[in-house]
Amino acid sequence: MSKGSGKFIQLEWECPQCDGRNPGPEQSCLSCGAPQPDDVEFVAPAERKYVSDEKSLKAARSGADIHCGFCDTRNPGNAEICSQCGGDLAEGERRKAGGEVHQRAAEQKIRCSNCDAENTSSNHTCAECGAPLAQQKLASAQSDAKGIKASGGAKEKASPKKRGCIIGAVLAVIALCVAGAVFLFAPSESVAGTVSDVHWQTSIAVQEQQEVRHDNETGSVPSDAYDVSCHTESEQVCTTELVDQGNGFAEEVESCDTQNEEYCSYTALEWQTIETFTMDGNDYNPSYASPSLSNEQRLGNEDIDYSVNFSTEKGNIDYAPDDLDEYRQFQLGSSWNLNLNRLGTVVSVER
Repeated sequence: MSKGSGKFIQLEWECPQCDGRNPGPEQSCLSCGAPQPDDVEFVAPAERKYVSDEKSLKAARSGADIHCGFCDTRNPGNAEICSQCGGDLAEGERRKAGGEVHQRAAEQKIRCSNCDAENTSSNHTCAECGAPLAQQKLASAQSDAKGIKASGGAKEKASPKKRGCIIGAVLAVIALCVAGAVFLFAPSESVAGTVSDVHWQTSIAVQEQQEVRHDNETGSVPSDAYDVSCHTESEQVCTTELVDQGNGFAEEVESCDTQNEEYCSYTALEWQTIETFTMDGNDYNPSYASPSLSNEQRLGNEDIDYSVNFSTEKGNIDYAPDDLDEYRQFQLGSSWNLNLNRLGTVVSVER
């Protein structure tokens, strides 16, 4: 549901002839005199300032402007007679309104190459010396935040240059992270080591079904669940947008939607680990415990860890082989080269 706030903002439009920026209600460009196009694109200024004087508020509330059906002159929305030809505006056509208007990006600063004075990116000539700034004007001032057409057309896409800058910045951060990881974890030195000890440890879980209570869960309730109770929670989410009035002004409109989410509490039988049996040894033939099970029990996950200890000039260093085949290569007393990273961790081993 949308609701107007009664707060209005004067919009801006850019002249297609000279790129001059003009107040929304102005019918002609203040820089070159060119008429405001019928399909003008309005945009809200970077700093949102609400209209407060009675004259502007009256104009903002007057409705969409009317183009005279006889001479095409643009007239205020509450006018009945054309200001140019005196024709009956009942025969005229109102400007389309109701589309969302976007807000400009924050003004950026540029320096004049002639006098080094600082200007806003929307300026076309230097405020200090009058030198043209056309060659220095930032493209983002024209493309970053253009509004939709007064007819309520599609939103402008982000400029390729801006997208490229964003993507470039993200890639730069990723590259720095990767470079840092490579620096820390890449091999930095090699030391000789002799296998002084090996160790393995296995574990196996025994499970049985037990009642598990779940409270206020979202998503589907299991089909075999019981003691189920559900309730719906509602939340109102509101956003504001600027809606084109068809007369160079926009109204701040609040749109609220009610979002519903169902939460359920229930009990279900689930396999739970009730005990874990471990075994370990210092040989090359690891094995798992064989616990006896009742009819209501089952074996859960099996896990195994391998460890090899090397004696080096830097002291004892541990290494964790990935599998049994690799583990069995490290016979007691055998010699290896250990490649270490800057953290002193073994990256790889080789004969």
